[in-house]
Amino acid sequence: MTKVLVLNSSLSGDASASRALVQSVVERLDGPGVAIIARDLGADPIPHLTPETVDTVRGADPVTPSQIEARALADGLIAELKSADVLVIGAPMYNFAIPTGLKAWFDHVLRAGETFKYSEAGPEGLVTGKKAIVVLARGGLYSAGPAMAFDSQEPHLRTLLGFMGVTDVTFVRAEKLGFGPAVRDQVMDDAKAEIAALTGPRFSAAA
Repeated sequence: MTKVLVLNSSLSGDASASRALVQSVVERLDGPGVAIIARDLGADPIPHLTPETVDTVRGADPVTPSQIEARALADGLIAELKSADVLVIGAPMYNFAIPTGLKAWFDHVLRAGETFKYSEAGPEGLVTGKKAIVVLARGGLYSAGPAMAFDSQEPHLRTLLGFMGVTDVTFVRAEKLGFGPAVRDQVMDDAKAEIAALTGPRFSAAA
């Protein structure tokens, strides 16, 4: 059984480009012997860390009801992540970075001793042997040209995933979505064609 963990983080509902492309990925990965686990971090957000919950989410023993609840949520999210063979992440660009809901998910699953550890050689990711497809939706062009310097989305995601040991990552970039309807339609068609290509033999081998 191949388990696919799907994380959507857009706040735009049915109008979201990243959601539409994530759905294209899921449809191509789904089939016999595949279990889809979906979390909508936009419509059903994970609570942000607070002064009361931050330490227990990171591993301290919970005491208060809020701490117990936060620890149980984090433990469940980590278990979902560890059980998955493939990660599919939808990440629109908000103010040059990722949505806060997606950041909150990472804040809950990044725990020393569970998803990474420190050693004399430095940090080591513990969530290894997984593939990831990350769908990036952007109004402008950030993969080339002068706006590359403003991109705090893709580098941050690559760092967070890599820190946990997820290094087999494919980014699907839907860029220039804000350049008008004709450009948007072409961008979406191109991204779906890219998804069709990358979810062929490379990912079918995991099923």
